[in-house]
Amino acid sequence: MSTETIERPQHSDAAAHQPHESALRFITCGSVDDGKSTLIGRLLVDTRAVLQDQFAGITKSGETDLALLTDGLSAEREQGITIDVAYRYFSTEQRKFIIGDTPGHEQYTRNMVTAASSADAAIVLVDATKLDWQNPQLDLLAQTRRHALLVNLLRVPSLVFAVNKLDAVQDPAQAFAHIRNQLAAFAQAAGITVRATVPVSALKGYNVVDAKADWAGYEGPSLLQVLHTLPATPADRELPLAFPVQWVEKFSSSSDTTQGRRVFWGRVAVGEVRPGLQVTLLPSNQTATIAQVLDHVRQPGEVAAGRSAGIVLDREVDVSRGDWIVACVENPDAVAGDDWGDAPASRPAWEGQRELQATVAWMDDEPLVAGRVYLAQHGHRWIKVKARRVVHRLNINTLAEENADRLEPNAIGHVELLLQEPAPVAAFNQARVLGSMILVDTASHKTAGAVLVRA
Repeated sequence: MSTETIERPQHSDAAAHQPHESALRFITCGSVDDGKSTLIGRLLVDTRAVLQDQFAGITKSGETDLALLTDGLSAEREQGITIDVAYRYFSTEQRKFIIGDTPGHEQYTRNMVTAASSADAAIVLVDATKLDWQNPQLDLLAQTRRHALLVNLLRVPSLVFAVNKLDAVQDPAQAFAHIRNQLAAFAQAAGITVRATVPVSALKGYNVVDAKADWAGYEGPSLLQVLHTLPATPADRELPLAFPVQWVEKFSSSSDTTQGRRVFWGRVAVGEVRPGLQVTLLPSNQTATIAQVLDHVRQPGEVAAGRSAGIVLDREVDVSRGDWIVACVENPDAVAGDDWGDAPASRPAWEGQRELQATVAWMDDEPLVAGRVYLAQHGHRWIKVKARRVVHRLNINTLAEENADRLEPNAIGHVELLLQEPAPVAAFNQARVLGSMILVDTASHKTAGAVLVRA
């Protein structure tokens, strides 16, 4: 196998000698055939992340199809569309990147939502050739609006618009100006913060890795240069501890350090887990103290949100997969009580709730209607949930909240949910893990919707 890489022109960057930053996980999204896969292929080729034999595999009769670097499924190659999320990796002198190429078809919106839920940034592509670019009041595509709204709802920290295929229009500068203005107006009306709007040609490589001067009336940084400046998603470390138990190790191989007690493994959702912390176990409401914390390689120490840990408690309690270990906080109601005694001095930082107000991105073929019962996955626990009422549906064109009694496929709306048993939830804009869950159809077992808990 050849290990030669594709040669490309060297590019200069003001940040070339800055310290290496944390890896950035980003997705490309937008409407069908906007050039998402081609853009990623261009990034991989121009950053020399493609081997010579890989490049030969996407070249036929002298023509190179960059989209084939990400569209690996046979159905994708046959139809020329992206169906599933494809992840690719590349790095520069400044940073490492993990890219998720998401589908543009409405039918596969669930795949896009899955990738966006863990992304640090999103590039929403806009195909200039599909728009009435000569009209200053042009209409954006519905899927462009939908994906931008979903990215914003999923709390993806950074959104970048990339206006593609400007090389295929007569007046790139006029087209970019009109499209950029309409994107800015839409973002302002929707309350979306946009990091940058960049004109690109994924096919020819303009403004993707290297900035192309005096093109489309744009003098800003290239798309890659913008990506270098975007922050990685900070973990929710400043909040009280919440830890979903994924696995219970009954007979620990590290029994010398754990004194034979069970170890509860999982990934810290929010906060920090450390020895000596008093915790409540949900849903049993038992209390205990953390005796020891092990990291992912079984070394003792403190572990912060976003990382895996093993927790050993000071006493044996009934804890199973799906339970939550949450910090105890001071109870403001801890004052002299009635004849039964005083109120407890502490309470769980995250108390269980059954009634939820939520924003739901509906992805099932069957509409969401009041009265339907689904399975909800929250952390590692499965709970039955009933759709009590559809409050309204969001019109993605006008951004107005419209009265509705159902959510059709790919609709976004406000729904009241009732859980069969309490769960430690929080508003999604406060804590991503605690404030999110998925709904699964009890009959087909298909993912039906993404739930974002409202304040």
